[in-house]
Amino acid sequence: MSSENPPLEFLVISRGQWDADKSPEEIQAAIDRFYEWHGEMVAQGVMRSGQRLAREGKLVSRERIIDGPFAEAKEVVGGFWFIRANSLEEAARISADNPCLACGLEYEVRPFEHVRASAFALTSETPGQPQR
Repeated sequence: MSSENPPLEFLVISRGQWDADKSPEEIQAAIDRFYEWHGEMVAQGVMRSGQRLAREGKLVSRERIIDGPFAEAKEVVGGFWFIRANSLEEAARISADNPCLACGLEYEVRPFEHVRASAFALTSETPGQPQR
């Protein structure tokens, strides 16, 4: 990271499920490598820790509150953490080194919007519009 401008912070969302053809030993080895890699990135100030998400949850809408999970099985969100980088591209490159990619997980990297929401602006919640 460059020291000219302070780095931006990006949310990384862990999605997916482990590959069915991977053994528990292969998956555990990837998890162990992830924690080593993640620890190094946190120590270097490139990442901030997040959390794994529990399996249970609730979906709250204007009509009701229902038990989860809430997404297609392939889109399960397993956890999140934060990356400090100078651009979305740099944050994606950092995420591409995650050892768990080899076992089927994916990572969505999103910048934070530092403005208030508006019904008149193109945002991630605007219907019918491509997300940025």
